[in-house]
Amino acid sequence: MRALNEDRGEVMTADAAMERINLILAHAWMVRQFLKHADEVQEDEEMLDVHRMIFDYTRAVEPSYQRRDAAEYVRRAKGKLSKLRKVAEFFAENYRRVSDHTNFQMAAVSLKFVVQQLEEVLAQVGDPGA
Repeated sequence: MRALNEDRGEVMTADAAMERINLILAHAWMVRQFLKHADEVQEDEEMLDVHRMIFDYTRAVEPSYQRRDAAEYVRRAKGKLSKLRKVAEFFAENYRRVSDHTNFQMAAVSLKFVVQQLEEVLAQVGDPGA
């Protein structure tokens, strides 16, 4: 499976996309860890959903990464992306209700950037079943 990398005129394979996404998810995981342990969000169920969704997204692709099944990895990454995008948007719009501290500001920026990067990589790969 290949797709044109529009930025550099190169082709991105599903294997390359899987590796790139895995690196991107390392950043999402750090946002998850921050939110999971932030006292400010512990009583806010909607805020708790943010770190839980990051966990779910990452764990959804993990088995296919371990098997080195790039087509399934890309398919799963695409399938869960709308849910991750939704919580990233929610967090960016609502983090101030728990704290306007720089840590929360940067976590919101970081999570939105993660989603943007995932969208860009997944757009370059196309249909994993093709």
